[in-house]
Amino acid sequence: MTTTQVPSPSADALTQPARPGPVRRHRLIIALAVAPLIAAGTAMAVWQHGSGGTGQRPADGTSNHATSLATVTRVAALSSRTQVNGRIGYAASYTIVTPRAGIITALPQVSAVISEGQVLYRRDGQPIVLLQGSTPMYRSMAQGTTGSEIAGSDVRQLNQALVRLGYANELGLDPDSDQFGWATKLAIERLQDHLGLDQTGRLDLGQIVFLPTAARIIAVSATVGAPTPTSAVIMQATSTERQVTVALDAAQQTQVNAGDKVTITLPSGRTTPGVVAAVGTVATSSGSSSSSGSSSAGSPGGSSGSAPTIAVDITPGDPAAFGNLDQAPIQVTVVAATVRDVLAVPVTALLSQPGGQYVVEVADGDGPHRLVTVQTGLFDDADGLVQVTGPGLAAGQRVVVPAS
Repeated sequence: MTTTQVPSPSADALTQPARPGPVRRHRLIIALAVAPLIAAGTAMAVWQHGSGGTGQRPADGTSNHATSLATVTRVAALSSRTQVNGRIGYAASYTIVTPRAGIITALPQVSAVISEGQVLYRRDGQPIVLLQGSTPMYRSMAQGTTGSEIAGSDVRQLNQALVRLGYANELGLDPDSDQFGWATKLAIERLQDHLGLDQTGRLDLGQIVFLPTAARIIAVSATVGAPTPTSAVIMQATSTERQVTVALDAAQQTQVNAGDKVTITLPSGRTTPGVVAAVGTVATSSGSSSSSGSSSAGSPGGSSGSAPTIAVDITPGDPAAFGNLDQAPIQVTVVAATVRDVLAVPVTALLSQPGGQYVVEVADGDGPHRLVTVQTGLFDDADGLVQVTGPGLAAGQRVVVPAS
């Protein structure tokens, strides 16, 4: 770990891009950063010394490349990044089936968004209403002899929906109650009155469709006027919440965590921020039918061959930036690792040496330049910087780089 003194022209000459620099720099080499935390495919550009690779100036003191100076900086944080392919989609998908046979009399248009309390479709002329809840409707619901006679998580989500929609105003209905009581019955009568139905205070199986969110219709399978058997698929829908899904190399699973910030590059080239929402726990290979543990709608892009991957769900910071794009390919840049309070130089300041080592050429004012052997750390492709350490290397020093 020594430094080598080499003669140098004046500092003024070094700052003139059109004039020869102090060291022969024959050709550009593209080298892959192979540190474990550096993304596969990350490239750095380094300059190789003259034909002998010794770092010595040619006898005539000339150089084949113009150079300039850059400053060794101490940065608060330096990050390496990995870029993966993904797709824009929606956070959840739903298949809507009918629990009762009948004639379909009205259906929504594809791309329609059905919100809570609105009619999703009509069967035998009767409105089938969307309410929010995670438990499917699996039974008829009506007031029993006692409040606990009809109770459960499905009743709780019904009470919550009736309160949200305002049908329980002034009735004192507890949204956390899992019992079908008199207040639930009166709120249902108000809902039925709004829909133009007989006010029975009872909900028959199939009158309500519970979904966790509003429904964005993407496909309609049923036909208006056609008899529909029990369990027939009526339509397909998604949530309205935007989501990006990527297939991440399973070897990088530990480098990405929920809450990590990412940068999403749209097909137009525009970038928009995002946050990792969930990281899958089960690796899959191309063509595998096993689940990743993620609840995203649509399949992630960028998975090729049989390399195992995990699904990573990302919530965009600006959903409006996606416009009407759906299942469009995008790129996601994920921060793989970060180091803090380190010295950094431009990647182009690195000079390759035999044995895989690197040096930087330090310009000490008007004195001779010297080559300092450095150890490299993280590479930040976004800013074109690399973490370095070396004997006598300090913030504020000037190093030689190719002229831009």
